[in-house]
Amino acid sequence: MEEKMIGPGPYRATKLWNETIKLFRAGMPLRRHRMHFRSYDSCFTASEAADWLHELLRSNNNFGPEVTRTQTIQLLKKFLKNHVIQDIKGRWGTEDFEDNGQLYRFPPSSPLKPLPKRPQNTESTSIPRFPNWDDYEQRDMQENVPVKPIIVNSEMWNKRHSIAIGEVHECKLIRRREITPRHVEQIWKSMTLAHLQRVLGLKSLDGVLDAKHLNPKYIVHNVYNINKQGVVVLEDKSQELPHWVLSAMKCLASWPNGSELKQPMYPGFERDVFRTVADYFQKLKEPLLTFQLYEMFVNILGVLQKPQVATEALQVCCLLLPPENRRKLQLLMRLMARILQNTKIPPLNNAIVTRTLMVQTFSRCILCSADEVDLDELLATKLVTFMMDHYEDILKVPNRLQKSVEEHLSQLQRVQFQKSYPDIYKMRFPTAESEAALFPEKPKLKPQLMFFKLKKPFQPFQRTRSFRA
Repeated sequence: MEEKMIGPGPYRATKLWNETIKLFRAGMPLRRHRMHFRSYDSCFTASEAADWLHELLRSNNNFGPEVTRTQTIQLLKKFLKNHVIQDIKGRWGTEDFEDNGQLYRFPPSSPLKPLPKRPQNTESTSIPRFPNWDDYEQRDMQENVPVKPIIVNSEMWNKRHSIAIGEVHECKLIRRREITPRHVEQIWKSMTLAHLQRVLGLKSLDGVLDAKHLNPKYIVHNVYNINKQGVVVLEDKSQELPHWVLSAMKCLASWPNGSELKQPMYPGFERDVFRTVADYFQKLKEPLLTFQLYEMFVNILGVLQKPQVATEALQVCCLLLPPENRRKLQLLMRLMARILQNTKIPPLNNAIVTRTLMVQTFSRCILCSADEVDLDELLATKLVTFMMDHYEDILKVPNRLQKSVEEHLSQLQRVQFQKSYPDIYKMRFPTAESEAALFPEKPKLKPQLMFFKLKKPFQPFQRTRSFRA
């Protein structure tokens, strides 16, 4: 059975699970084995399954060569628990998969995960429409959203169009109809999802992302509440990383200088500090990319062969994260990159190279599904490896999206102002006809061929003594 490339689309994680099972059942060699003085037909040992499936996953473009044998064994354990394989006595679920001489076989039929029925184009799954200006007129708008970089306020209008009459009175009128925080949030949400859909080349986000559960405040906060390094600044300090975790991260990032841990160094100290950081992230209740966005990030794995497209898609998806998650992700990815670049830090593991250790330690802290029946370990490895290599670009605000949203908001403000106050608008923004009436066209002057006459013709250049060597 040939490999089938699963591209972006609805329920990609489920399709990958089913495709892997089909390839495994179709290609895994079955033969007669002896165990406990008995012979068994059409079966395989645990080691044979691990070797064959490991090679299958490594050569599969959906996963890649980053897959380890340990991850393969973890997947076989999931297969056993979910009736994909069974031991030679027909048991499943109750026995753990053992990488030894134990024998396994395929059941007569292997249950595949059913694809959920795609819902109709309802408000919960489709991209939200651009809001009308009167949608929120009757609502109490008390939210403090940082919209200063977007709102075309009265001061900006005055600077650009200072020739208008009655400026103070007009400013008061404009403020009554300026873009509200609610408008800003909904427009950011709509245009962000539309932009993401275009980048991934999808006809719809149905089955990929549930737009109803996205909080547009997160997007606006992640765009505008950042420091000079581009890292999100949190308003609620209780959501920050604990001080002891930050201290441990700074210690590793600047090793061996700048340690804030007032403790004596000892052999293996750096490994203990690393373990401290790893323990914190591994005990989080939810991965940094959230369970809710798991399917969305899995869809980006079909496009990793196009780094520019994948980077832009990840930029947009990371804007959808809660600000505290985005900040933790930014700090963690920066730490991982600095550890890899730091040649002075000793090896953090005797058996695993540092790059592989970073991915294996933090991949499930970054991406993981809420469903045990999934390939999250394999997919997380591939995604985190890519993110680690491109983290600086991925965790930036996408300039193209930000520019298009701000231009759209500025245009909406101008259109609304034109509809609400047509007389003032005509004075501020004269048309070509009104300008022609105020400033009649001046007659064109004939081009002058010569502006002056030379009194003496040019003389040929003569070399003088001063130019001689």
